[in-house]
Amino acid sequence: MRKIMEHLLGLQKLQFEVRARPAASAVELERLRAEVPPPLLARYDRFVARGKKGVAIARHGVCGECHLRITAGKLVGLSAGTTVQLCDNCGRYLCLPAEPPLDMTNPKA
Repeated sequence: MRKIMEHLLGLQKLQFEVRARPAASAVELERLRAEVPPPLLARYDRFVARGKKGVAIARHGVCGECHLRITAGKLVGLSAGTTVQLCDNCGRYLCLPAEPPLDMTNPKA
């Protein structure tokens, strides 16, 4: 499921930045759409048709789009990566970000 969410997140990034490179992204859009199961893609497309993002990044236990707290059960499901989780408030797909490594070379005092 984690791979599917990565494909949806990549699709969202391309769709909302399509004005920058329309020709190059058309092939990539079709490739990513082929990787996502049709029921998930249909829900995502309903958000995009309204001009909204269909995938929200979950950071610090909060939905990145509606900014409301995500339940502990959903966070466990997200971290396990075995099921697709939806935000209880806005209905977007939730995705955990890839954590960048901590840079401790120049810690703030």
